[in-house]
Amino acid sequence: MANLFNGLLGNYSEVSPAELKSQYGMYLMPDEKIEMGFKLIRDSFIITDERIILIDHQGVTGKKTRVASISLESIYEVTMETAGTGFDDSEITIHYIQSPYFKSNNVQVSSYKFEFGKKFNVQPIYVALLTLAHQNHKRLNA
Repeated sequence: MANLFNGLLGNYSEVSPAELKSQYGMYLMPDEKIEMGFKLIRDSFIITDERIILIDHQGVTGKKTRVASISLESIYEVTMETAGTGFDDSEITIHYIQSPYFKSNNVQVSSYKFEFGKKFNVQPIYVALLTLAHQNHKRLNA
């Protein structure tokens, strides 16, 4: 019941890699491995060893599906906001480079926000993504 309530509020809840692979394995590249994943009522996001896969089921039936990817190598900044005492949720926002060439004069950037329930500990995900962003930042500016 708590997972349904979190889903209705727009919060992600964790799903096992095995369940995600059985449901979304067709979207994986050869030899790509699911590290962790989260689900709303219909939508999901999956973190693999290569990218973040965003799965958006659209329409009344949810049969229409939009799948987008964010390369882990393109993430350059991560912010975290923990839940407060009211109805606040925890949030992680990633900032990433959209341009096909990371070291160009006209780099295009974007951000994506993930919302988690009040009791979900976002700190391990934040630290993992922040570590990745820090490594990317050093690599991109070398």
